[in-house]
Amino acid sequence: MFTGLIETIGVIAQQKRLADGMTFSIRCKFDSGPYQSGESIAANGICVTVESFNEAGFTFAATAETLRRGTLQFQQAGDKVHLERALRLGDRLGGHLVQGHVDDVGRVVRFLPKNSGGELTVEIPEDLRRYVVEKGSLAVHGVSLTVARYQSGQATLALIPATLESTLLGEMPSGAKVNLEVDIIAKYVESLVNPQAGRIDHDKLAGWGFA
Repeated sequence: MFTGLIETIGVIAQQKRLADGMTFSIRCKFDSGPYQSGESIAANGICVTVESFNEAGFTFAATAETLRRGTLQFQQAGDKVHLERALRLGDRLGGHLVQGHVDDVGRVVRFLPKNSGGELTVEIPEDLRRYVVEKGSLAVHGVSLTVARYQSGQATLALIPATLESTLLGEMPSGAKVNLEVDIIAKYVESLVNPQAGRIDHDKLAGWGFA
């Protein structure tokens, strides 16, 4: 579990494609102490597991399903990534509850500087639009943001100066792909109100090769 508050920016030092996924080496430095093998880290909002590490960074593997869900499949050596270590019991929850389970990929419509902050507008995929509401929470590339305005499938998110300083969102060009994770509370509410909404579509899974 994560908060959506980015701790540091890492750089992909190396990537390697495997038969059933990819491996990544990330060059970075956290201020929160040494790593542990098996710990969870959110990389651009995707929960990954540390396989090995040293003073320079860590490595992780991404399965075919993880690659299909998010933007890791498009990343190249030299690309920067948002990084956040997992929430510990007793930590302050400054953002919102973020699982690191990306729901889909959105598209940046535009970024507009505004005073010392800015506004980022993202096109939301149709299958996620029912979960997005004004003043609600949305994780974009792992960053916890509040929806300022929402209409016609586009969410405009206000970025304060601190967010611009600690993330890459202000550098996102129009058309850039971003990982999206909607608020888990919205999905639980939908499941309670409409139990069929969370039913597993076995035909779809078979088409993806998972059944």
